[in-house]
Amino acid sequence: MRLSHVLDLVQVDPRARYLVFFSFDNFWESIDMIDALHPQTILAYGLNGRDLPPEHGAPVRVRVARQLGYKSVKYLARVIVTDSLEHFGKGVGGINPEYGYSWWAGI
Repeated sequence: MRLSHVLDLVQVDPRARYLVFFSFDNFWESIDMIDALHPQTILAYGLNGRDLPPEHGAPVRVRVARQLGYKSVKYLARVIVTDSLEHFGKGVGGINPEYGYSWWAGI
C-alpha cells in the first residue's frame, strides 16, 4: 500500500516535513515528506500473495525505493509525523546518521 494513501487517510498537517519510523527492535529512521509521498514508497504487509514473513520485516515494513536499504525500516511499530527531527535521538534523523551514515541516503 502506498504510504501516501495512509497519510491522506489520517489527514496529515500540511506543515509536517518528516516521518519518523520506529521498529519493534529499537531501530529508527526518518524520511522527508517528499519521499513519504513518492508513489514508490510503500507500507509492505505481504510478499508474493502471502503475509509478510518475519525475515522480511513482519508485521509491516516501510519500503523506500529511492533510498538505501537502511531507510526501509522492518518490524514497524510506530510512525510519527513531525515538522522537526531535533527531538529524536541526537537530532540527525536516525540511528544510522548517528553513526556517520548519510541521512538522505538517496540512490
